[in-house]
Amino acid sequence: MSIAKYILPSVLPLVCAAQEPGSPYPQDLFRNPLDIPISLAGNFGECRPGHFHSGLDIRTQGREDLPVYAAAEGYISRIKTDKGGFGHAIYITHPNGYTTLYAHLNKYIPFLQTYLRQQQYERKRWDVDISLKPSQFPVRKGQQIAWSGNTGSSSAPHLHFEIRNSETEHPLNPQLFGLRVEDDIAPTIREVVFYGSNVYEGAPITVAMAKQGSRYKPTRAGNSRLRMNNDTLEVQEGLVGVGINVDDYMNGSENTITFYIARLFLDGEQVSKVTMDDIGYDESRYVNAYTDHKTRQQTKRWVQCMFKVPGNKLTRIYKFSGSDGRIDLTDKATHELKIEITDNNGNTSTATMYVSPCIREEAPAADAECTPFRVGKVNEYSGPGISFTIDERQLYDDICLSVRSTPDAAALSEKYRVHYPYIPLHHYFDLKVKPSKTIPFDLRSKVALMYTDGKDTDGKEAASVENGWYKASVRNFGTYWLALDTTAPVIRSVHKNGADLSRLKQLTLTVKDDMTSVRSFSGTIDGEWVCFEQHGNSFFYEFDEHCTRGRHELVFKAEDENGNKATYKLDLSR
Repeated sequence: MSIAKYILPSVLPLVCAAQEPGSPYPQDLFRNPLDIPISLAGNFGECRPGHFHSGLDIRTQGREDLPVYAAAEGYISRIKTDKGGFGHAIYITHPNGYTTLYAHLNKYIPFLQTYLRQQQYERKRWDVDISLKPSQFPVRKGQQIAWSGNTGSSSAPHLHFEIRNSETEHPLNPQLFGLRVEDDIAPTIREVVFYGSNVYEGAPITVAMAKQGSRYKPTRAGNSRLRMNNDTLEVQEGLVGVGINVDDYMNGSENTITFYIARLFLDGEQVSKVTMDDIGYDESRYVNAYTDHKTRQQTKRWVQCMFKVPGNKLTRIYKFSGSDGRIDLTDKATHELKIEITDNNGNTSTATMYVSPCIREEAPAADAECTPFRVGKVNEYSGPGISFTIDERQLYDDICLSVRSTPDAAALSEKYRVHYPYIPLHHYFDLKVKPSKTIPFDLRSKVALMYTDGKDTDGKEAASVENGWYKASVRNFGTYWLALDTTAPVIRSVHKNGADLSRLKQLTLTVKDDMTSVRSFSGTIDGEWVCFEQHGNSFFYEFDEHCTRGRHELVFKAEDENGNKATYKLDLSR
């Protein structure tokens, strides 16, 4: 098939985004990957649960199947399909040291889609990650490569677009390359938050802000025990951390996006600066250290810290003048505090107030039953029915670990509340729980470790037995217990047995598992493997040459994390 058919005849004009002096990013290299004006549902550096957003979420007018175009000359170096994450994705490597990513796609252009199907049938799996040679699929700037969609971890139709440094594989801010949106709206500063020596201990002081002309002024403090006289806030003396709650908007959209640069000044001198321009995937989870995770978990508000907590290993986005961005009030004098927020288009908002030290409040009494866990250290806990070790990278600040247990007649073990869900951990660790009931030998492979944060998040993981303990890999504090999982996944279809499906383009099944999740699945037609794809609980097969005209038998099998299996059969005709 000729490639020329997929060339876009014209390119939309680009306008350069705001940049720091001496910016190294080229301004005319990349074009809009769609042929509609860019409107954003999300931008680079946004705080998301467990990660920073790594690109632009470009709205597709609530529709799927918009043409997607190569942003610059290069070659398709990778294609990937996955039930979560980016879904259907294309990576293009460019000759100037950059790689672009196009994600949540529905389909690729025909010759690439044909190649993908061939690879899926050869490997007998639909979720593939394929690296390609430069000579296989070269592309020109403006050449169509795919159609937009809603695949993977996507809740609405859009195109996720990234520009990466090919050598480091770090995502870069695409708006620094001339890709920008129509936006003359300055960021909105909602709150300024002050912290003591530990983000997780004590109560932060929240100061609400109100716009007065082009600036924001404090209106009230969120801690009635501290005073605010006009625009002067009395805070504890010492090294104080400052956080900000900021929303940014663009023209024609109600979506909130994030700022590009935030600066903190004390008496006119810059104390800290945060720049959203380069965040690697290897450090993206440090968003839980960059933000006040406790406030986020308890109130859903994103407060971004202009200082670094001890366990925060982010480096590139910060610039400090000293003390990791904290302000120094040890001289007991009154100081002017200014915060300056700039978005990607150069729109700027400023907040100004005065801070004055006050008498230090007594620190809250520590839990007498807690165990000190130190940041940067290996920490272990071993109790009668629960045991775990977290390494030196897990904590972002010191905590005093509290573990409580309560009996539960319906569970296989006691329920263990392991500290508090609002304290973040950086990665997975092995948690061991000992059952309080005898588990028959033939059911030991059916044990699941259950989890809840007590609010809106539940989890279930298959657990393996080890010297009488059951172990699973987890990465959150919260409440854990053991339960038995002997229930197979439930497979359903709207199609009746013997149905005539000749007018349908695809066959769809739903598969749900109450306890854990679907670990593996496969579908065959007349005993031959066919390519079923997964999107959430939906599993669909697009009819192709592997299902010809006539009568056929479909067999679909699914297995959960604990090895429980289900089989669904359907006679159909085409």
